[in-house]
Amino acid sequence: MSERGREFAAKLKRGEVVFGTFICLPCFQTMEAIAGSGFDCVVIDAEHAPTNPSLIHLQLAALATSTTTAIIRLPANDPVAIKHYLDIGADALMVPNIQSADQARAAIAATRYPPAGIRGVGGSMRATRYGRDKTYLSRANGEICVTLQIESEEGMRNLAEIMAVPGIDAIFFGPNDYAASIGLLGEAAHPRVLEDVESGVRMARRAGMPTGILLGEAFVDRFLEADVQLMVVGSEVGLLVAAADGLATRLAAKRAGPA
Repeated sequence: MSERGREFAAKLKRGEVVFGTFICLPCFQTMEAIAGSGFDCVVIDAEHAPTNPSLIHLQLAALATSTTTAIIRLPANDPVAIKHYLDIGADALMVPNIQSADQARAAIAATRYPPAGIRGVGGSMRATRYGRDKTYLSRANGEICVTLQIESEEGMRNLAEIMAVPGIDAIFFGPNDYAASIGLLGEAAHPRVLEDVESGVRMARRAGMPTGILLGEAFVDRFLEADVQLMVVGSEVGLLVAAADGLATRLAAKRAGPA
């Protein structure tokens, strides 16, 4: 884990607010362009995006000279995936769809070397600067930043037990999947969804646990007031589509001429 990742975890512990966006395109150039935008972090989506460790390796390289923290959202709570993404040098990990304390413990164990966990030991990998960093193995367990995603009714119901698992740096709420889990598919902005997420945030904050959320820009003020720290707003695909659609609409209007 890099100094950038350590500082990111420290910011969460200090109660600072950090802003980021999702990265869904498996593309070096797009990441290189976003790296200069000034986001505190990006969440590279390996759960839904058509990507793999090799492509994300390139994207991490695109961020190498940036101050932006790279959080990788894993495809699943899978020790093999966790190992791969830690080995290529993720600053932080986000584990999706945690529904129980047992699942939380399994996720944390996969991020730690024995005897604290089950992470396999690699040598010539990017995280160790290809074997040059002789201190990595002794430092890694204490420097991993892990965010667990709560995005189901069961996960919300078990939130207190999940947060009691040692090693969690933040809880991240996913309104889209949570809405689907309570029968409100496609209604992430439904009042019940927002109220339930705010209730989860309050529970986490009472426990001293940092929280995060994926949301649209229109809801930033609401969740800042709720004391959410990790605000991941939209995605680079959303930004691209909105800009492209807006330009195409304006150009079409010019072609049509005056009304």
